[in-house]
Amino acid sequence: MNPSLLLEMVAGAAGDRRAVGELTYAELDARATAVAAGLGELGVAHVGYVDEYSETLPVLFYAAQRAGLPFVPLNYRLSDEALRAALARIAPAVVLVGERQRERCRGVEGITLVTAGELPAGDGEPVPADGDVSVLLFTSGTSGEPKAAVLRPGNLTSYVLSTVDFLSAGADEAQLVSVPPYHIAGISSILTSLFAGRRIVVLPSFEPGRWVELVAEEKVTHAMVVPTMLGRILDVLQARGTSLPELRALSYGGGRMPAPVVERALRLLPHVDLVNAYGLTETSSTIAVLGPQDHRDAIASADPAVRARLGSVGRPLPSVEVEIRDADGHALGPGEPGEIFVRGEQVSGEYLSHTATDEHGWFPTRDRGYLDRDGYLFLDGRADDVIVRGGENLSPGEIEDTLLSHPAIDDAMVLGMPDVEWGEVPVAAVVPVAKDADPAELEHELREFVRERLRSAKTPARIYVRDSLPHTETGKALRRVLRAELSANA
Repeated sequence: MNPSLLLEMVAGAAGDRRAVGELTYAELDARATAVAAGLGELGVAHVGYVDEYSETLPVLFYAAQRAGLPFVPLNYRLSDEALRAALARIAPAVVLVGERQRERCRGVEGITLVTAGELPAGDGEPVPADGDVSVLLFTSGTSGEPKAAVLRPGNLTSYVLSTVDFLSAGADEAQLVSVPPYHIAGISSILTSLFAGRRIVVLPSFEPGRWVELVAEEKVTHAMVVPTMLGRILDVLQARGTSLPELRALSYGGGRMPAPVVERALRLLPHVDLVNAYGLTETSSTIAVLGPQDHRDAIASADPAVRARLGSVGRPLPSVEVEIRDADGHALGPGEPGEIFVRGEQVSGEYLSHTATDEHGWFPTRDRGYLDRDGYLFLDGRADDVIVRGGENLSPGEIEDTLLSHPAIDDAMVLGMPDVEWGEVPVAAVVPVAKDADPAELEHELREFVRERLRSAKTPARIYVRDSLPHTETGKALRRVLRAELSANA
């Protein structure tokens, strides 16, 4: 099923509803059809996008789907060299660029650049091109070079149809999108919000004060943020003394969310349904959800096992299977940590260079985690992040959570560093709440804090105090960047 049929269904049933900006669903559908016809006349193999999220993005996305061409949003924050290399990989292509990006992209062989006002438009019906790829996403990655993940029509439509009810949103509902267009959340928001009949409000570049203002101005009812965004939004709300009364649902995901931040959000936004959504590019977005009632049950519970679920990503969607496996590929039981494997129709697990799924359709996420006795999924960092100290595997996530529970710490990152005696030892970098904190005193206090709650082997050998820590735009820890910085200064 081509994803453009999802738009066609909504346009046919509720064409006068606003879809994005001033465009109604009927107008978005007609505009996408015209642009698709124009794309078909160009004889290109891909449709690229190099700009911030804009109201033109849904038009171009659905036009590409209707023309049968892969849609490829690229990271405009890449260096000029990396961006041009990515463009060369998708030639021949027509690429929509922002005015600030045009010069950077000019002159790449096989690439035709257009701005929003120059989109090709044809008069006739588009003729679908060969191929069955909907989207190519160059994964941000926390290590190594980006890979081009392949998402096919069946992956995307399976995700939408299994998670969203057709036209389930009220006519007054609006979704604020402030994530990058080259992230899977940027793609899934186009599909799920519009299939539900919910208007999209765009914030091209995230700034917490403007985010709060736009929610009020546009009467936004739904929004999605990544972990690094949520804490900054809560700071603004607390400083301004507002609680965003129009907001009904706030989903978060993309990286580990410290439980103290979730607890703070529940206190400041008691009327808002919080949803933690865990997924990957290769799984067409969400595969596990911690729903609103899960949040409320956890915060109200005196049972430590239930309370701990605030730090989980919830339970797998009914449409997917999740399995935890050890290093030898054997399935593990409740509470046993290992690598997370997933399979289902929405799971692609495919790249331009290879397919990562096995013969039974299982995709190795490279994320570590475990399932509790009731099926709640807890993340435990990337498989490559495990610290091996004297033959014992240590979880950086467990140590990070302990550091983040200290009231003086705003952010923390733990990784393994080489050691003559133990082979590898945990070290930590932290961002204190108070910018004038004494590094030596804070390090001593934090090491004792961790030792009392965990044990000596898990106590960081060193704790570095920093102004900030490296994360991807979606909140994932960039341990390889921190490791390089710490090694250079050793």
